[in-house]
Amino acid sequence: MSKLTRDQAAIIGVYTGISAGPFADVQKLAEDLLERPVFTHELANQDLCEKLKELVKPQFIQICAEKNT
Repeated sequence: MSKLTRDQAAIIGVYTGISAGPFADVQKLAEDLLERPVFTHELANQDLCEKLKELVKPQFIQICAEKNT
């Protein structure tokens, strides 16, 4: 089994709220998605998390496994 890349882990972290890699990568992806700085405490805000989840969903779907793999 191969390990996730840091980018894949950050996508999973933003989409699920469960860290699969360095937290700094999750925060950086959140900042990239929102195009602004994101403070750590903001990631506890449910509305912001839902917005981030919507923004990262296409990337999350892209890294999901195929049915036949």
